[in-house]
Amino acid sequence: MNVLVVGANGNVAKQAITELSQTSHKAIAMIRDEKQTESLLDAGADQVVIADLEDEIDHAFDGVDAVIFAAGSGGHTGADKTILIDMWGAMKVVDAAKKYQVKRFVMLSSMGTVDPDSSDRIKPYLVAKKIADDYLKQSGLSYTIVRPGSLTDDEATGNIKLEHEIEVRDTTITRADVAKVLAGVVDRVNTFGKTFEILNGDTPIEDALDRV
Repeated sequence: MNVLVVGANGNVAKQAITELSQTSHKAIAMIRDEKQTESLLDAGADQVVIADLEDEIDHAFDGVDAVIFAAGSGGHTGADKTILIDMWGAMKVVDAAKKYQVKRFVMLSSMGTVDPDSSDRIKPYLVAKKIADDYLKQSGLSYTIVRPGSLTDDEATGNIKLEHEIEVRDTTITRADVAKVLAGVVDRVNTFGKTFEILNGDTPIEDALDRV
């Protein structure tokens, strides 16, 4: 499949592209800054398309079979960018996927999105993510929503804990392992229409995904 990775220059997204490059899928990196092109090609992208979530994005969906939405406003921006990227940007991508009959959609969300009131510190972010997630669920697309815990830059462990909702929320998961999950669910039919949370754990990623 031709997989459009939105927010491709992000740490998780770039590693997801590397994971996709080791499969039969073709990774199309969607970025807004042309200067990032070389690093995305080095990461394993087969193609790069320039598109800004705050502007016109339809041209990025030509020939696309699946989408991984991994864009984010980042921790150093305000609530305005959170709304424009994490919520409105995600909703725009969902609409474009429907318009171009993409069908398959993988959303990188966040643990805590079930109840945004549970965190005052990142409440605007969780609200934006919940609205985007709910919008995707109602879209008719074959979606999978992946909600990781706090992200670290440690090396991949290859092992995760995966549940619909994890009660213990004070642990972490590596960005590298999240990337493996995102790439791993693209063509897994058993994950279609599913939402789940992930942390680093004791179960090999392949086994955990098989049990979704």
